[in-house]
Amino acid sequence: MTKHNAPSVVYPLGRSHFGDLFLLGWWLTGLSLVVLWFYTARLVDWRIGLEVFAVCSVGIGIEKYWRSSPVGQLAWDGEAWRWESSSYQTGLAEQTISVVVDLQNVLLLRLENQARAKMWLWAERKKMPERWLDFRRAVYSPNKSTNRAQLHDLAYAKQEEAVAISVNDKLPISSHVNKK
Repeated sequence: MTKHNAPSVVYPLGRSHFGDLFLLGWWLTGLSLVVLWFYTARLVDWRIGLEVFAVCSVGIGIEKYWRSSPVGQLAWDGEAWRWESSSYQTGLAEQTISVVVDLQNVLLLRLENQARAKMWLWAERKKMPERWLDFRRAVYSPNKSTNRAQLHDLAYAKQEEAVAISVNDKLPISSHVNKK
C-alpha cells in the first residue's frame, strides 16, 4: 500500500440515466405486482387500496427526487472530499464518501458532511470518461489522516488487552490478560 493519497480530481455529477432507469424499473415492478394481485384476486378491499396508495406515494417520491436531484461536482484535493454546486456552499464542508454500489461504470455514492446530512449520488463513467479512473482511485483511496487516527485507536485498544495462548497441557488453551 502506498503512503500517498490519490491525486486531486474534480468529477461532475448530476442526474443519472442509470439511476433514473433503476428507480423507474423498481416502481414499474411494484405497479405490475399490484395490478397482477388485483387481476388474480378480483376483489376490491382495503388491502388493494393500501397497495395502490403505496405505489402512488413511491411514484410521487421518485418524481420529486427527479426534479430535485443534485447537480454539481465532487472535488478531491488529496486530503478531503468537497461537494460543489450552485445551491450549496461551495466546497466549505468536508464530506465523508462511501461507495454503496459499484458496477464498474456506475457508482452509487453516499456523502455525509460533518453535520451528518447525507446525500446520495450516482456517478457515471460517461460524464467524463477521461477522468473516470482517477475518480475511482480517489474514491477508493483511504484518507491518510483518518487512517492515522484509526490506527492510533487500534494500537491503543491492543495495548489494553492481550491474548495468551499455551500449548502446555497444564495451562488453559487461551486466556485474556488485561494490561492496565
